Amino acid sequence: MAKSKYEYVKQFELEDTLLPSTWIVVRIDGRGFHGFSDRHHLTKPNDIRALELMNKAAESVMFKTPDIVLAYGQSDEYSFVLRKNSRLFERRSSKISSTIVSLFTSNYVWHWSQFLPDEPLQYPPSFDARCVCYPSDQILRDYLAWRQVDCHINNMYNTVFWAIVHGGRSETEAENELRGTSSAQKQEILFSQYGINYAKEPEMFKKGSVILRQPTTVSVVSEKTGQPVMREKMIPTISFVDMIKDEFWIQRPYLLGST
Repeated sequence: MAKSKYEYVKQFELEDTLLPSTWIVVRIDGRGFHGFSDRHHLTKPNDIRALELMNKAAESVMFKTPDIVLAYGQSDEYSFVLRKNSRLFERRSSKISSTIVSLFTSNYVWHWSQFLPDEPLQYPPSFDARCVCYPSDQILRDYLAWRQVDCHINNMYNTVFWAIVHGGRSETEAENELRGTSSAQKQEILFSQYGINYAKEPEMFKKGSVILRQPTTVSVVSEKTGQPVMREKMIPTISFVDMIKDEFWIQRPYLLGST
């Protein structure tokens, strides 16, 4: 194919190939979601409809991207883990991050009315994305543990904070009361003043959402007969489990073996 005289502009494109043989994590975050939540009247501290919408969008990304072995989400963020030897888009950071964040955002908008049918979408949501390489299994585990601990800390604080506000006090008063309190003290405030047992809060709120590919029997149409038949496929499945303890990884050795 003949080249035009304008093709020289390609030399200004920067190489952004990610390190080989490393875990790739694409983390997406909502931009301006505090205002987005207020505008769409989402329940504080947790709106289960909005969280399930996030999970649906992430599940859709995994369906479209076989190289993703695990996804973890909380609040308005999601992390997607690509296997070590992934050659998706030749490991180009910009292509990987832009594709995953656009898939996620489009599915978030597409499924909005399914999860929030009584709350019309007022304006498009926005998410940003970044790719980070983690060179070892342990560092990948530590990354996921960090996000899950962050989920617990934030949810504990927000649960108490909004219980105080919904109880009739101002946000400033709630901040002042919680300043310097321990986890045990927050749970005591919840139980003694508002009758809320934190241990009985939904696991999705406390632990976040983990999506793994699980063997699932599904109905498919046979290419030979054109009739429906049952087949076992690896389907992205959502659960609310602890990824910090060794037990999670011992029970699923195939995850870290996803080279």
